Amino acid sequence: MRAVADTQENHATGLNYRTPWKVTQVQTLQKYRLHVEFADGTSGIVDMAHFLAGECGVFKRLRETDTFMQAHVEHGAVTWPGELDLAPDRMHEELQKADVYTVQ
Repeated sequence: MRAVADTQENHATGLNYRTPWKVTQVQTLQKYRLHVEFADGTSGIVDMAHFLAGECGVFKRLRETDTFMQAHVEHGAVTWPGELDLAPDRMHEELQKADVYTVQ
């Protein structure tokens, strides 16, 4: 089940800005899928299978299962070796609408 949460302001720095799309956790799943969690509590599945089956440019390295499984969080984004990363704001936006975001 999809989890959606409201954002909260960051008062620790004295600034009132919101970064709900900051990824806090990622777990790799079978069939080129990821389970991601965001700073505001939003979570869901990111399905990359269709994207990786097509013309995916530099991301074609992720077709190798061992490379795909190296996904981790760096600076609030899902990242892989070779400086590959996914736009966290887009993932967050799409997971606010549905349980699964299929990357195109």
